[in-house]
Amino acid sequence: MAFLSENAQKHLANRHRKSRLFALLCAIVTWSSVFLLGVLLVRITLDGIGWLNWNFLTSFPSRFPAQAGIKSALAGTLWLIVMIAFISIPVGVSAALYLEEFSKRGRLDTLIEVNIANLSGVPSIVYGILGLAIFVRFFGLERSLISGALTMSLLIVPVIIIASREAIKTVPMSIRYAALSLGATRWQTTWSHVLPSAFPGIMTGVILALSRAIGETAPLILIGAASYVAFLPKGPMDSFTALPIQIYGWASRPQAEFSELAAAGILVLLAVLLLMNATAIFIRNKTEKRLK
Repeated sequence: MAFLSENAQKHLANRHRKSRLFALLCAIVTWSSVFLLGVLLVRITLDGIGWLNWNFLTSFPSRFPAQAGIKSALAGTLWLIVMIAFISIPVGVSAALYLEEFSKRGRLDTLIEVNIANLSGVPSIVYGILGLAIFVRFFGLERSLISGALTMSLLIVPVIIIASREAIKTVPMSIRYAALSLGATRWQTTWSHVLPSAFPGIMTGVILALSRAIGETAPLILIGAASYVAFLPKGPMDSFTALPIQIYGWASRPQAEFSELAAAGILVLLAVLLLMNATAIFIRNKTEKRLK
């Protein structure tokens, strides 16, 4: 830095000092969050691990803590995950493909993009109100699994659209030009080249969106998911409960045993979430290797 003036050297040293302080601040905030998360996980594990057994997983809820289980809530959650995925993934990815590959960038498309960005930040309870008004009452679907799946799909579709669009943008234009120059149509180029290349990024967005859906409670409460269900749902029109609802119901009770049951339910919910994410990450990694 000998060629710099004294004032320039002081200014540069001051900027470097601020940069180091900012990096230190970010590290402190990050590790503080990790520490608090670790404390919560340890506390939940200590409270709930004693209740985790086969009887807990295969029993229905009960007024008596020793007989209470999470069978109906676990089944309802699995039903919801599958139905939400079948509804939201095709809709979200198709919308992203249209906006990136086929739209003409007019005022209508700009309005759609702005609204999608705004919808991704709307509180989940608002989607619960919409689901209650539209699916439960207007369409007469009652307080059923299909109402819950449609409501949660509304919640995560904007997230899937945004993530999928970003993944599609990363596909080089040379891939499109090469396919078009060989006589492929726009649709063939998109389906056979753009979508497979963007698939790993799309899967990342889907993982994040489904992870959000599986842990939401407010929309399910508003559309009327039951806190006590002593049967397994057999179809989309059946009543249901879910793990977040069951955990909420147990945590709201005054007895210490039900608080421990809620902790055990949280551990089961985390296990389901990790298993779902691990499966999606495995599929994404296999696709990445095939593309390479």
